[in-house]
Amino acid sequence: MNGAGEADHSPRPRFSAKPLARLLPLVRPYRTRLAVAFVFLVIAAAAGLVFPAVMRYLLDAAFEQKDKLALDRIAIGLVLVFAVQAAANFVQVYLLSSSTERIVAGLRARTFAHLIRLSPAFFTERRTGELTSRLSSDLGLMQSLLSTWVSELSRQSLFLIGGAVMMFVTNFRLTITTLAVVPLVVGAAIFFGRSLRKASTSVQDRIAEAMGMADESFGAIRTVQSFTREAEETRRFGASLRELVGVAVHRSRTRALFFSVVGFVAFGAVAAVLWQGGTQVLAGKLTAGTLVAFLFYALFVAAAVGSLATLFGNFQEAVGAATRVWELLDTKPSVRDPEVPLSLPAPLRGAVCFENVAFRYMPQQPDVISGISLEMGQGEVVALVGRSGAGKTTIASLLPRFWDVTQGRITLDGLDIRDLALDTLRGAIGIVPQEPVLFSGTIRENIAYANPRASEAEIVRAAQAAHAWEFIAKLPDGLETRVGERGVKLSGGQRQRVAIARVFLKNPAVVILDEATSSLDTESERYVEAALEDLLEGRTTLIIAHRLSTVRRADRVIVLDAGRIVETGTHETLVDQEDGLYARLYAAI
Repeated sequence: MNGAGEADHSPRPRFSAKPLARLLPLVRPYRTRLAVAFVFLVIAAAAGLVFPAVMRYLLDAAFEQKDKLALDRIAIGLVLVFAVQAAANFVQVYLLSSSTERIVAGLRARTFAHLIRLSPAFFTERRTGELTSRLSSDLGLMQSLLSTWVSELSRQSLFLIGGAVMMFVTNFRLTITTLAVVPLVVGAAIFFGRSLRKASTSVQDRIAEAMGMADESFGAIRTVQSFTREAEETRRFGASLRELVGVAVHRSRTRALFFSVVGFVAFGAVAAVLWQGGTQVLAGKLTAGTLVAFLFYALFVAAAVGSLATLFGNFQEAVGAATRVWELLDTKPSVRDPEVPLSLPAPLRGAVCFENVAFRYMPQQPDVISGISLEMGQGEVVALVGRSGAGKTTIASLLPRFWDVTQGRITLDGLDIRDLALDTLRGAIGIVPQEPVLFSGTIRENIAYANPRASEAEIVRAAQAAHAWEFIAKLPDGLETRVGERGVKLSGGQRQRVAIARVFLKNPAVVILDEATSSLDTESERYVEAALEDLLEGRTTLIIAHRLSTVRRADRVIVLDAGRIVETGTHETLVDQEDGLYARLYAAI
């Protein structure tokens, strides 16, 4: 078994495969649509390559042969060519765009599904704003890689190859002059491409950092405003944006120089062709129509070379984005399901046992808790008491395997919890946190979060058991009342009772109670206390006690100091031990 935090704190995995290669499994289901899109792309490109040849005959008919009938026929043929090109472009753009939208949506869903299953240790090191930036900005760049980049790469490659072939067919000497610039453009692409890739990676990192900072400030908006730190948060965000602008300007400077060099070289070649072709026309070796057709092909090739150079720069940017997406997908959770999970016995008793448990958050750090041995019988209520930092929350976090022990083991009904699937283990445990977390939906949705398939009657019974129905029934929209982000539209006591109703609906065998009444007013505390009394009846309960006045409901009190159990007993027996830590803590209330 992995020790706690070992996987999530290891060095970040390096980008191990080319972006297109790693995208292939996602692209494969759409290969038929993409193949059809490519066929129509070829048709559209071929129609485009036909245009200069038709122009050649049109101009020769008008200026050399002066044949009105031939001119009319060629003009009609040109319109048909454009119609075919337009129809082919529509089909290929629709098929490619619709396919890439589905591919990127699948990749976003896969990335989100992977992230949400990572261990809590991962999220202690990464800002949520940074992760949402990866889902939006980085995947947006990858979408451009799949849609615009792939489409334009194919189109411009066809124009480059087809145009070059037609140039050779039209005039060999002018072709040699035109293609002489290709090695220069390729060299410039290679030279500038590396700088663009580094610059683009820096830009995306700065965007993620800025969004992470903004998300953090918005999430703590009441704290920010209560300390009147709006100006300071604005200054910090502005400083982050200035760093972003700095690296973005550097990237823009590199891109501008790259495109300027490529454009000058490409269209300088066109000027050379104009001069050389004009000389041949004056000498009678070339017709005006042939020169114009050749110039069109030369422009196609020059534009294709310029576009491919641009696409190469865009590809470098997309590679940087893909690197970060693959990095997230390659991150392994520190807490994982066993290869062959065991099943919990039915009915589940909820007996919990800590056997010589030790834990540290990082390998190089000292143990946070050590030598913890604790048995909790079916339906027993045990309270953890101690100074701040004694290890109470850590012990409660080990039971649902938010982290794994580094020594010893924890059992549920005699089974090592590491031998159980996470869904099975956590399905048997209900947690009532000190600060309840509600989602920005309705009260019904928040209660039913524990069981989306619950019936109306089951949801109402859970609300009644949690003493939440008293206030829900008085609301104009009842269960359909929207609670706002983080439940901001409800009072603290109301949020807590909705959270307790959610645990009632889950109906777990084991409950972890993190001092659910410590921040409530007297009336709200009375309602919540009544709800908790009903909730804990017949369930094995672990209470994290921050206030000693709340441990009276416990059958047994465990006193922690510096990560070790130093006293065990009932409230009454521990208070009578005048020299004991619990008695001193209680006397200090």
